[in-house]
Amino acid sequence: MLPKADWAHLIPHAGTMCLLDGVLAWDEKTIHAISAGHARPENPLRGEHGLHAVHLAEYGAQAMAVHGALLAQADGVEKVRPGRLVSLRDVQLHEEYVDQLDGRLDVHAECLYADDSGAQYAFRVEHRGRVLATGRAAVIYAAG
Repeated sequence: MLPKADWAHLIPHAGTMCLLDGVLAWDEKTIHAISAGHARPENPLRGEHGLHAVHLAEYGAQAMAVHGALLAQADGVEKVRPGRLVSLRDVQLHEEYVDQLDGRLDVHAECLYADDSGAQYAFRVEHRGRVLATGRAAVIYAAG
């Protein structure tokens, strides 16, 4: 497992907004990250009624950011270009609120397409093998 200390400095999310806790596995196309932050009272996305499942798209987007940063680092890139989330598609939610779920979330992302201008990923967030959210997300990279 790659702990947060090994990659957190590579992404723009900081403090409690860095929602992922670790990376269990990653390769050229995929990443499997974990998080128990959905249940933390200080989760910055948590609302009056708890953490709505729509926010699981942010968990997927952060897995994308970590994946892209790890790939760049593996290629010897010293400074990772920031990206901007520009699109969410086909998002399906299978739970309304997720903050009462015990244990960790498993966050999976698969790169469908990437070039110098951006990337598109499919993401899936699970709890104990049960799918909570799926979708696709696109990011464009800042001009470098």
